[in-house]
Amino acid sequence: MSPRLRVVTLAAVAAVAAAAVAVAAGVLTRGDDEGGGRKGAPPLVLDLGVRTDPEARDLRRASGLYAYGRRDDAARIFERYRSLQARIGLALARWPRGTQGRLEQLSAVRPRSAAVRLHLGLAYFWAGRDAEAGGEWRAATRVEPDSVFAMRAGDLLHPGQAPGLPAFVPGFPSPPSLDRLRPPAQLALLRRNAERPDARAKILYGVALHRLGRPVSAEHVFAEAARLSPRDPEAQTAAAVGRYRKDAPERAFSRLGPLTRRFPRAATVRFHLGLCLLWLGNVQEARRQLLLARKEAPDSTLAREANDLLKRLEVVRARS
Repeated sequence: MSPRLRVVTLAAVAAVAAAAVAVAAGVLTRGDDEGGGRKGAPPLVLDLGVRTDPEARDLRRASGLYAYGRRDDAARIFERYRSLQARIGLALARWPRGTQGRLEQLSAVRPRSAAVRLHLGLAYFWAGRDAEAGGEWRAATRVEPDSVFAMRAGDLLHPGQAPGLPAFVPGFPSPPSLDRLRPPAQLALLRRNAERPDARAKILYGVALHRLGRPVSAEHVFAEAARLSPRDPEAQTAAAVGRYRKDAPERAFSRLGPLTRRFPRAATVRFHLGLCLLWLGNVQEARRQLLLARKEAPDSTLAREANDLLKRLEVVRARS
């Protein structure tokens, strides 16, 4: 998230889920297996949003223990609760003892749960049942596309793309009042502000939704902002970026290309076109677009973001 955007905690919440599944994507591309199965245990992905209730706090702690390999300790926390995510966590924490069977039972009861389908796919994948894993991940993206679990399933189905989805970076600041609020209150304020006919307020709310793993909801909010401000490159670009999907990236590019002609001097269009190109691995053209963004607005937030990305690209190129 841009340092100029103050919804920092919301971004951190989303980053935890992305990091959890990156391990699986790495295994997928390497083909790392051992005797028909994978080493270790599958990653666990929870979606607790901005919840601060006791169960959410406990499940976050259990997730951390699980990530550090302390599965027995994590299991003792998960077994205190009967929520779906706790039951998934308990099944994974007991890996491999009955994990697949428990997740299959959950899938029979909750066939439209992306959380269950994602983790059942991970269990299959870790057991060397790759074709069945892919089927579960495709189901996860289909049954609940507006979820963290569908996004992580998309990461696994498209390991050649960067994890997650490209996020819109506003070129304007968020309300200073957000600084004083906890994450649930931040989100509530952004939602209330977005109820007004205010394109910028809708963009900020869309950014928060996107970073919390709600890409479909974010796309709708960005589209509302674009309808309110048809001549604003920020709103139009946000709507375009919000359309990016790993199985259909052309949904975004078909809008971003025309925007470069409609707003030829708009840094936001160039920056986000470069960002989306990076997601596809088109580094050369992405670099050109980021340089153009920096040239058009050298003292802007987007120029600083472009500089950061360009530096990272140089580090990667130097190491390769």
